[in-house]
Amino acid sequence: MDKNLAIAQNKMNLLESIDKTNLPRHLAIIMDGNGRWAKQQGLIRVFGHENGSNSVKGIIKACTELGIEFLTLYTFSSENWNRPKLEVKALMKILSSSLKQELPTMQKNNIRLNAIGNLEKLPESAQKQLRETIEQTKNNTGLTLTLALSYGSREELVNAVKVISDKVKNNIISIDTIDDSIINEHLYTQNLPDVDLVIRTSGEHRISNFLLWQIAYSELYFTDILWPDFKAEHLYEAIISYQKRERRFGKTSEQIK
Repeated sequence: MDKNLAIAQNKMNLLESIDKTNLPRHLAIIMDGNGRWAKQQGLIRVFGHENGSNSVKGIIKACTELGIEFLTLYTFSSENWNRPKLEVKALMKILSSSLKQELPTMQKNNIRLNAIGNLEKLPESAQKQLRETIEQTKNNTGLTLTLALSYGSREELVNAVKVISDKVKNNIISIDTIDDSIINEHLYTQNLPDVDLVIRTSGEHRISNFLLWQIAYSELYFTDILWPDFKAEHLYEAIISYQKRERRFGKTSEQIK
C-alpha cells in the first residue's frame, strides 16, 4: 500500500474510533519541541516555530471538525521572554502575521479568538493585531480558541489573590464567601470551563506553569512527537486515550456509574 494512502487510512480509522458524545469539552495543549525539530533538520530555531504554526492550523481545523468547544494553546509563556531577543522578536512576528492571515479562516469556520496572560508585555503591533482579531471574531459561536500569551499560572494566581485581598480589605466581599467560584472569577480564564484534557508534545512530562488551577482534574496525555510533526491523527490518538479513562473526580467507580 502507498505510504500516503496508508497514513490517510489510519487517520480515517482513528477518526471513526472516536466517540463524538464523549469529547473533551475543553482541550489544552502545551506545544513543545519546535527548537529541537529545527535542530534535527539542521535549521535555526525560527524555522521550527514557523513549521509549528502549520501544526497549529491543522489542529484547530481538526478540533473544529470534531466539534470541540474550547481549545487553549500555550503559545508563549511568561518565562519565554528570557529567550534570545532575536527569537522572541521572530515569535512575535509569526504571531502577528498568523493572526492576520488566519482571520478569514476563523470567520469561515465560526471560530472565536480569545487570549489570556500579561498581554500588555506584548509588542504594540502584536497587541493591536490581537485586539482586532478578537473584536472581529467576538460574535462567532463555534470553537473558542484561546491563546495563552505571556502567560504564567503562578503570576495569574498571585494577581487573583491581590485583587481578592483588596476587595476584602474594602468590604466589597467577605472573606467567608471566598470559594472556588470566587477564585475562578478572578482568573484570566473566568469565562472558560475547567480543562478536561491536557496534551504535551516532545516527550517532556511536566506542566511548566500552565493553567495550574484549571487542570486540577484534567486528564494528562504526553507524546514524544515534536510539535511541528503533531498532526490530526495524533490528536485523535490522544482523544481515544482520554475516552478510555474513567474520570471519577474523587468518587469511586461505583458512584459514577
